[in-house]
Amino acid sequence: MTRPQDPVDASARSPFAGCAILIAALLVMVFLIVFSTVTLFRQSSEIVKFTAAQPVPVAVSSLDHQEAALNGLAERLEAFRQQLSGDGPARLALTPDEMNLVIAAYEPFRDFRGTLRVIGVEGDTLRLAIAFPLNGKPRRAHPDERGWIASDLRYLNGVLIARPVLSQHELVLQIDALEVPGAQVPREFIEQMSPYRVSERYLTNLALGPAMARLTRVGIADGQWVLTRVPGETPADVIGKPQVDSASQRFFTILGIVACVFLLCAGVVVFLALRAKAARP
Repeated sequence: MTRPQDPVDASARSPFAGCAILIAALLVMVFLIVFSTVTLFRQSSEIVKFTAAQPVPVAVSSLDHQEAALNGLAERLEAFRQQLSGDGPARLALTPDEMNLVIAAYEPFRDFRGTLRVIGVEGDTLRLAIAFPLNGKPRRAHPDERGWIASDLRYLNGVLIARPVLSQHELVLQIDALEVPGAQVPREFIEQMSPYRVSERYLTNLALGPAMARLTRVGIADGQWVLTRVPGETPADVIGKPQVDSASQRFFTILGIVACVFLLCAGVVVFLALRAKAARP
């Protein structure tokens, strides 16, 4: 005779634990969305204080009557390229005027025209006049814009004071200060913007990418920007990868803390559910 099975306790099928975990997950998701949105709007409100709605165009060096200077510069750049392709030492020193001439004359640097200009050298830093576009406060997209969220551009017009250094075979600018007329730029914004990866776009360039990879030193000497390759020398990256990715690291740190809080809450909920189930007759 078949023995009758014991009745299944209703509490065994209780969805309390699963629902509690789902609710906790939804709360964490809502918290992350609200936190990200509030942070974005607060950041946008702070950016408005030291940016402008319109750019202040930066002067571009004229190429008129510059044939002699351009020919001499072209010869030096070609000689430097050949030095880098060999096994011996290589060195190129450029004055501020020559750097501006490179921006004005060579096509790979056209994106800097009207947005960046070297206006001087102080000690081991460059002074750069800038008019950088930044994303403004998010808004609903207009009918002629893509997507459903857009923003109006803001422009960072002022003077950037930075030290050129090498980082992972890439030329970057370690920003010391940002001078904006009539406004003060928060230190947090400068730290988030620094290092400014001014040459990131050239990493895949067939000519400039390999040339940067062969450099061992970059710096300022005698009022000039000096690019150097010393045979057998290992580049000493002043800025390491952790600093380049510091902003993303802070984000993942916050995300990790939230995830730990979620797991803790979920564990407490499951523990209480199991205790409640065991206490039932």
